[in-house]
Amino acid sequence: MLIAKFLHILGFTVWVGGMFFAHNALRPTVAVTLEPPLRLTLLAGVFTRFFKWVWLSVALILGSGIYMMAQMGKPPLPVTAMFLIGVIMMLIFAHIFFAPFGRLKRAVAAQDWPAGGAAMATIRKLVGVNLMLGLLTILIGGLGPLFY
Repeated sequence: MLIAKFLHILGFTVWVGGMFFAHNALRPTVAVTLEPPLRLTLLAGVFTRFFKWVWLSVALILGSGIYMMAQMGKPPLPVTAMFLIGVIMMLIFAHIFFAPFGRLKRAVAAQDWPAGGAAMATIRKLVGVNLMLGLLTILIGGLGPLFY
């Protein structure tokens, strides 16, 4: 159980911390310092690398979470809530990866900066939603045990 908890914490730390950094530090900075060709090329490259880590994080979180829930028998409500929010987050991430991120990469390859900007705006909004869900999940995980 200790290894599962470590892998779970590692997974959500990488994912939620990466979203926080990208949403609140990286993207706002490059938005005011780089022109669209450089900005979108940089962000496509950053997300290409980061999303590999997110896929690994999703596997760690899902695998360790299911393992720990199985050890509990009937999981308490906060654990069930974390699981459901986590699955929603994973579905949102999969949508980001396969839809707007794909459009961003194609736009950068074609040097279609308006289309790349539109794709990036969609990614930014969805990452913002996932970031809020991730922080809520961390709150539930941290405070949930106080209620059971």
